[in-house]
Amino acid sequence: MTYYGAKELTRSFRTVRKNTLTIAEEIGEEHYGFRAVPDCRTIGQTLVHIAHACEFQELMNGVLHLSTLEGFDFMGFLGPRIADEQTPRTKAQILALLREAGDRFSGWMEGLSDEFLGESVAMPPGATPPAKSRFELLLGVKEHEMHHRGQLMMMERMVGVVPHLTREMQARFAAAAAAKS
Repeated sequence: MTYYGAKELTRSFRTVRKNTLTIAEEIGEEHYGFRAVPDCRTIGQTLVHIAHACEFQELMNGVLHLSTLEGFDFMGFLGPRIADEQTPRTKAQILALLREAGDRFSGWMEGLSDEFLGESVAMPPGATPPAKSRFELLLGVKEHEMHHRGQLMMMERMVGVVPHLTREMQARFAAAAAAKS
């Protein structure tokens, strides 16, 4: 069996955050206000959203150690973070926010025990599945970031930037083709 615990979870989160930071660094500050369509986040707002994304898991797992989300005031928690996405920030401030949040979250997550990761948390009534492990909830932070990173990569292309992961893949293909000839 392949084992995937706190160290592996932390390593994979750090890799995802490193790639998000690379995207954030490569997009010019003049494009941080770019919005692909009305009613969606700008590039800058998406990056702030990503920076805040780990805070719920830190609170409910780390601070409150909740065993159920029944009765949790999701809008009371999310409302201020959604409002904060509207706060004007420079590119440097957004990069700092992403780094600080990623370092804090990964530093906390790295020391979690197998027992903690295996604990079950009941979801709100009607949710499917009715419960999730803390491991699954924490893995969801990385999955959420990857979802938004995909959006950012599309917006990169829309403002004329070829994403770094695409450029790296193209370089590998070119090197393989050159080696064959």
